Amino acid sequence: MLAELKIWLLLLSFLVVSSNVQLHIQAVPQVPCFFIFGDSLVDNGNNNGLPTKAVSNYPPYGIDLPQGPTGRFSNGLTMVDILAQILGFDKYIPPFANLASSDILLGVNYASAAAGIREESGSHLGVRISLNKQLVNHRITFSRITESLGSKDSATQHLNKCLYYVGMGSNDYINNYYMPQNYSTSQNYNSEQYAEALITQYGNQIKTLHSYGARKVAIFGVGPIGCTPFAITSHGTNGSLCVDTINLDAQLFNKKLVSLVDQLNKELTDAKFIYVDILGIGSGDPSLAGFKVANVGCCPVDEIGRCICSKTPCQNRSEYTFWDSFHPTEAANKISAARSYQNFLKTDTYPMDISHLIKL
Repeated sequence: MLAELKIWLLLLSFLVVSSNVQLHIQAVPQVPCFFIFGDSLVDNGNNNGLPTKAVSNYPPYGIDLPQGPTGRFSNGLTMVDILAQILGFDKYIPPFANLASSDILLGVNYASAAAGIREESGSHLGVRISLNKQLVNHRITFSRITESLGSKDSATQHLNKCLYYVGMGSNDYINNYYMPQNYSTSQNYNSEQYAEALITQYGNQIKTLHSYGARKVAIFGVGPIGCTPFAITSHGTNGSLCVDTINLDAQLFNKKLVSLVDQLNKELTDAKFIYVDILGIGSGDPSLAGFKVANVGCCPVDEIGRCICSKTPCQNRSEYTFWDSFHPTEAANKISAARSYQNFLKTDTYPMDISHLIKL
């Protein structure tokens, strides 16, 4: 316990240092562009105009943002917003849905709430932009950058220098495998088979991204989805703090994801892929990082775990790890972003952290 306390105290001082460093690198971004593929953890508005329940462009979402609700599933900034700050961008990476031509060379956020590796994941909630469709959108961006820079070679050279965030898989469990009433995957696959099927498809999708110029790719594992307030409420914990069976499936997926990273680095030698252990970063005793509430969200929620429109959330938001029944608060996102950029524990990233990846 004492050793763990020392680790968290060091982490808190590390976060203060990280925020101070960020203030001095705003003028010159560490990479020319930043592209984001993911789900609701990093969606910043792509779902706003879609016919879906997976939206968050209403209060109290965005309560701590100057502009209010934006489509971010948090009280404030997402993990990629904070990463963009750390990287030195003077504004957040815009969503593909309302991208201005002047922003295209700096990067695009393609993330979509409820999206998964598999096409059907999240379909019971409505329209969402799956990873396959996000890749189609990136192909459109590639064409627009080619037009802007005058040649395919120039576009490729530009994209080779960018950082790519890829974080998928949570909805393939939360909004697919663990919803037998809506999806047949849990009848068709056992846990091992399902993880293998996901990784096989994911690997092909990441190779497609490589074919569009990605050379510096940070792949984020599935987080502690068995610890979300929704999982705890809907599945029960049998005396544990979290739903252990769900977290074991996340661990199984992540273990195969590490092997995929090794495979990609071996096969695609002109690129570098890293793994970020969000499950590990999100585990441990949250109270040691200053959080007081970890099993319920900050805002009152509806039957699918979203904040109820215009209901008053908790006032002490920095003391909550979860904002609604699924998504972290800005305070929790700051820790995840800082530890993915510069690993605090050796196990946070593999085989290196983002700060080293972008220097290659």
